[in-house]
Amino acid sequence: MGSIAVTDSLFEAVRLGSLSLKHRVVLAPCTRMRASKESEGVFVPTDLNVEYYSQRASDGGFLLTEATPISRYAAGYPGVAGIFTESQIAGWKKVTDAVHAKGGYIYCQLWHVGRATVPSFLEGKQVLGASDIPISGNALDGTEYAASPPRAMTVEEIKETVQEYASAAQRAREAGFDGVEIHGANGYLLDQFLHDNVNNRTDEYGGTIENRSRIILEVIQAVTAAIGADRVGIRLSPYNYFQDTRDSNPSVNWQKLCSLIAGLPAESRPSYVHMIEPRFDEVLEEDAKIDSLAPEKPSLDAFRPTLKKGGISFLAAGNFNPENAGVKLAADGADAIVFGRYFISNPDLPRRLKEGLPLTPYDRTTFYGADPAEKGYTDYPFYKTE
Repeated sequence: MGSIAVTDSLFEAVRLGSLSLKHRVVLAPCTRMRASKESEGVFVPTDLNVEYYSQRASDGGFLLTEATPISRYAAGYPGVAGIFTESQIAGWKKVTDAVHAKGGYIYCQLWHVGRATVPSFLEGKQVLGASDIPISGNALDGTEYAASPPRAMTVEEIKETVQEYASAAQRAREAGFDGVEIHGANGYLLDQFLHDNVNNRTDEYGGTIENRSRIILEVIQAVTAAIGADRVGIRLSPYNYFQDTRDSNPSVNWQKLCSLIAGLPAESRPSYVHMIEPRFDEVLEEDAKIDSLAPEKPSLDAFRPTLKKGGISFLAAGNFNPENAGVKLAADGADAIVFGRYFISNPDLPRRLKEGLPLTPYDRTTFYGADPAEKGYTDYPFYKTE
């Protein structure tokens, strides 16, 4: 990619809850599987993780961590550091200290995978989800998800999980994080409640979109009560197909969800909502994804006015590059732009975008772990002026 000038809007200051950002180039939450195994199901951040986040920190810049399990049985992947043990808190504290030393901010993305795991990762425990519908295909250990279908969570288990999010948020603050992002996207637990092709419950957490949204609102209220609304964001993905999520009417249903979020009391309202553009998907290439959404051709722009009424900022992610990022901001389509793949391969991405410098291409084969672990993680070069 050649040198391309970016509109100045990416480098205007913006207030995001408790944060005063000096630019609007945000690191996306990217699962990288580089944490160290301490015991079965418990992975801890190391100096390698410190280096990775420190490389991508900048003065007044905002980083989101990889999805971070809120409890031992919320986890579904190896090599992913959680936020539920003292050792993990200590490991993350080194990360947050390094980011703050460079003048940056960092939020911990709170994660429960729900049905997106298998008993082998949970010490043999049964997988829990919004309902008893398994994901198609195979898990990371090679077993079929359908061979160990999830059990629908009881109302009591839902209430306990809501409190786990709040407790994890408090531990994140203890670890030095500036705040947290609730992971309500990509087919994981909270998203499993939202999609009507996954949630077949008949109680107060199923049926209508208001009922399917209930757990989301309860988690937001619990987390904001725990650490303050100005330190909380949430990620949503209405049009994402990952993990078999195909809602019958995402435009209408997520509009209702945004209305419910914006209608929360001020002390419970998150400072931002972070959404993934319809064009991006882990399952389909961009052209195929857009075709699959025809004839509607949905846009995230429809959600922004609803959230604005509640004073909620908007972050957009999904296939952004030097050509389209500034355009989105200039059109008031978002308050900040979230970059994943290009931030992986360009640790100095804000500088490169500001100065129109060429971008290093990314290597997909090293996204989810590599040998050695540094490969595709901390070995991407910073731009050197000739």
